[in-house]
Formats: sequence, C-alpha cells, structure tokens
Amino acid sequence: MSVLVLGIGNILLRDEGVGVMVIEALEHGFTLPPEVELLDGGTAGIELLDHIRGRELLILVDVMRNSHPPGTVYRVEGEDVPAAFMTNISPHQLGISNLLATAQLSDCLPERIVLFGIEPEDISTGLGLSDKVDSGRDKLVREVVRELKENGFLLEPRDDNESRPIGYWTNKNEGLVKSTHGA
Repeated sequence: MSVLVLGIGNILLRDEGVGVMVIEALEHGFTLPPEVELLDGGTAGIELLDHIRGRELLILVDVMRNSHPPGTVYRVEGEDVPAAFMTNISPHQLGISNLLATAQLSDCLPERIVLFGIEPEDISTGLGLSDKVDSGRDKLVREVVRELKENGFLLEPRDDNESRPIGYWTNKNEGLVKSTHGA
C-alpha cells in the first residue's frame, strides 16, 4: 500500500499552518516505513496531483471550522472529505477542493481518503499557533500515527529527538470528533 500524509496550510497565518507543523513533527519524531511518504503541501493545490496519483491512502491534515471550541480535533473520511473543503476558510482550501475534484475526474483519486482537522482559534497574520491549537497539535500527530497503525504501518519513535512532546505514540483516542461537514 502506498500512503501519502499531506499537511496543508499557511504558516504565516498562525493556526492555518498546523497541517504543515504536524508533518514536521512526524518527520522529526518518527522513522517511517518506505510505503509512507510525508509531504508539506503548504498552500499548493492542483500542483499536488502527481503526488496523490497512485496512492491507496491519502491522509490530509488541515484546519477545519465546525463551530466547536478551538483545538477540537476532527476526523472525516471518504466522500465527506471533498465536501469538507467546500466551506472555505482560506484560499488554499479552494485549491485542495479543486485538486480532489480533478483527481476524481481523472480517475486518480486514492482509494481511501482521511482528513484530520483541528478547529482554529486565530488565523490572523503572524507566526506560531495559538495555545489551544498548539495543544491539539500533539493529538493530531497521535491520530495520524494511530490511523497509520490501523492500516498496518508501524512508525518507530526516534530516540535521537528529545524535543518531541510526550504522548506522540500513545494510542489514546480521547475527544476525537467525527465530522461529516466542515473545513
């Protein structure tokens, strides 16, 4: 199975950059099996088509608005993922919506798509996550690791990284909200 974990967002808009930061945390915190690729998609859209082509599983990580408290983590799967990008909170989400539509039309949409999102608190111009989203980032990382594990992939924590937050590799699934709308 070929898997792509795609973090998307704009790090110059505070909480908007959480998807990119989750990719960074996974990259520095774990050793990945060769079938799993991490990609910082930033604010790209249709340019990512070649990266998702031929994948059996696509895991997206981004911010999502769903009228829950900031820091709430969501999981959306399957046909609900493209719908989640229809309610845009940023320009890059329109690009992801177009990417998924183009992939579907060109018959290269991955067999399975899972979106992990987090409710933002602050998407104003600036660097760094708000406290609530920063706290939820570890939960996003754990959920991506759990999803990969459930699909048969074991991510080994790196011993050489002392800066990773405690709890990255726990199996807790506390407070995860399943969503059928959002973004």
